[in-house]
Amino acid sequence: MTDIARRHLLLAGAATALLPAAARAATSAIDGPTGATSIRDMLVVNALGGIGDPNVKPPKDAPRAVRSHIGQRALDDARRAGLHAVNNTIGYVAGPDDPFEFSVRETAESLAQIRAQPDDLALVLKAADLEKAKAGKKIGMILGFQNGAMFGTDPARVDIFADMGVRVMQLTYNVQNLLGSGSIRPEGEGLTPLGREMMARIEANRVMVDLSHSNQQTCLDAIQAATRPLSINHTGCRAITDLPRSKTDAELRGVADKGGFIGIYFMPFLAKGRVATANDVVDHILHAVKVAGEDHIGIGTDGYVTSMDDMDAYMEELRKENADRVAKGIAAAGESATTTPFIMDLRGPGQFQKLADLLLAKGLKSAQVEKILGRNFLRFARDTWG
Repeated sequence: MTDIARRHLLLAGAATALLPAAARAATSAIDGPTGATSIRDMLVVNALGGIGDPNVKPPKDAPRAVRSHIGQRALDDARRAGLHAVNNTIGYVAGPDDPFEFSVRETAESLAQIRAQPDDLALVLKAADLEKAKAGKKIGMILGFQNGAMFGTDPARVDIFADMGVRVMQLTYNVQNLLGSGSIRPEGEGLTPLGREMMARIEANRVMVDLSHSNQQTCLDAIQAATRPLSINHTGCRAITDLPRSKTDAELRGVADKGGFIGIYFMPFLAKGRVATANDVVDHILHAVKVAGEDHIGIGTDGYVTSMDDMDAYMEELRKENADRVAKGIAAAGESATTTPFIMDLRGPGQFQKLADLLLAKGLKSAQVEKILGRNFLRFARDTWG
């Protein structure tokens, strides 16, 4: 499997009681309430997410083509949501696999997956491909890494993956690697000399440098070292919620000052000591806009469009997944056995329209909402990929 939501993938198959098609199609997801602004004509880009159905898990012994195939429900839900492109995590994130070998294999398999579904999927290599996907009624697939461990100590590996089509390279995951420190590492640990070398190589290849999951010092070091715009594709604001996965105002402002992009996620880290809601997503977006400016903020949900159908079964699998992440040492503060890695009232095909409605209700203009849903990422992509 090559989609971003690793934890969703591990939980896939826990719920098998699918909703009837009629119930799923009961509403037109991208039409707002009567008199409200519809996102139907807006470009919608998820800076970190996935396309898949967490309710279906093919047998482990099924052919790779079967296991990687994106099903019709997931495609239909993405289209009903108005989604046009997504940064889809591939490659090594954590675990016992060799990072380089695993990432080469998944990159190749992801390209094969896109070729196998040409009527539905399109590979994104340049900014113009985002608009082409929208015009062609396809889902643009951006291939991205959420760790830099696959580079080892060889900067030439950055060239290899860039040539294969990877367009987003995150420096660290939650823990330490050779490039820098992740969000659960002490704040005094920053970008390493090798990390600076790798980052320069990523910039030279016109690939996005993503600072999500880094600790504060690594992020600030990278901002200082950057010669091109860079991003934090999925995060929250630490000024609102003081958790390590959130970014400080200094980090948000620093990325914006370099002409970069910041995506706010639909994750539990948006609230502390309680369940996060759609209103929390809005609050974090509005704070980020205030700090970094309306031209630099977007969305990176860190999840699927298609929802889990059987939440009871899901919660049991979530307990097991959380225990596994704790055992591997990659769980971040704010994760727990009862905290879902998505916002309960901002999921399913109506999530982007609902977000737009909430932002409009807070006083944003339609043009500002359009920037947040996708136009800001498009601008950043033009500046980075060309």
